[in-house]
Amino acid sequence: MRRIPLSDTSLSTISAGFIAVLVGVASSAAIVFEAAKAAGADQAMIASWLGALGLGIGLTCITFSWYYRAPVITAWSTPGAALLVTSLSGVSTAEAIGAFFFCALLTLVVGLSGAFERITKMVPAPIACAMLAGILLQFGLSIFTSLQAQPLLIGVMLLTYVIGRRWAPRYVILLVLLAGVATCWKLQLIAFEQVRWQAAHPVWVTPEFRFSTLIGVGLPLFIVTMTSQNLPGAAALAASGYGRVPISPVISGTGLASLLLTPFGGFAVNLAAITAAICTGPEAHPNPEKRYTAGIAAGFFYLMMGLCGASVVTLFNAFPQAMIAGLAGLALVGVIGSSLAGATTDADSREAAIITFLVSGSGATIFGVSSAFWGLLAGLLCHWFFKRKDS
Repeated sequence: MRRIPLSDTSLSTISAGFIAVLVGVASSAAIVFEAAKAAGADQAMIASWLGALGLGIGLTCITFSWYYRAPVITAWSTPGAALLVTSLSGVSTAEAIGAFFFCALLTLVVGLSGAFERITKMVPAPIACAMLAGILLQFGLSIFTSLQAQPLLIGVMLLTYVIGRRWAPRYVILLVLLAGVATCWKLQLIAFEQVRWQAAHPVWVTPEFRFSTLIGVGLPLFIVTMTSQNLPGAAALAASGYGRVPISPVISGTGLASLLLTPFGGFAVNLAAITAAICTGPEAHPNPEKRYTAGIAAGFFYLMMGLCGASVVTLFNAFPQAMIAGLAGLALVGVIGSSLAGATTDADSREAAIITFLVSGSGATIFGVSSAFWGLLAGLLCHWFFKRKDS
């Protein structure tokens, strides 16, 4: 078994892993709550859903990051959860679990077949970088929209970022987090009354398979997760210089984790894109070869979230949304910059990359599929058309 040298771990990688989990959970846990409620889940089952997701994400983050020595970050499917909120009306909990099982089985088959990796290899690097930059654009802009809502809080965080970036770049995001927490404490913006301590206990639900639910819920969940999570997640890894990581085994692993955890509510474990960018950028560690410890740290914090269930979520939700949005935006500034640089380096692909960036950053959802997929599709079509024109 390969050891993890102590020198590979630092405060910056640990804080990057923590912030990735903080942003991921605080920004979308409420959607998971609503999805569980739509499936008829009670409070114990909702805690079980979070526990199963935390366990699956934590174990896959740790395993893949350790094995591939790269920050492979997984997450739950936020677009998938949003889809479930609207599509599970009138569907029993057992039938919903059956649909999750079907989605996980499809993911496992795609991963084992190697088809997904062949598709990702067809995406040119500038297009992948542009899609990632477009996905992250709204998070960068959220710094300044949050500044309107909480000018003093975000102003302190911005000032800390500028000063820290100049004199302590390795720890700048950790410093921003500490400054944000201290300012929230001083301004009495932390809603401690929302915090409830509650351990998660697994609740087994035997899946039931109804054809209409499998096609109406399971198949759309699979498509949305593959196009809105796994495809951008693979692009995020490649754009950050970790193209050596084989994607098919990772997809297979997330599919298997989902398959094992679906009876407890683990509806979809998949590659992360936005939170992954926090751990793959230079702020996590100046040496790309040591950033894998940020992925291991994220996995550890996800495991803690899974064990504590809803308690951790209520703790995260006690902080103002403006702080979470500002923290995410500042953590991603460097990644947005490097992605834009990678998207525009090649003059021949620049125009197609810009189209990818604009469509991906638009946030438009068509037929229930996010703008990341449509941006990638538009960019690839333009790239192919312009290449044919020039040949």
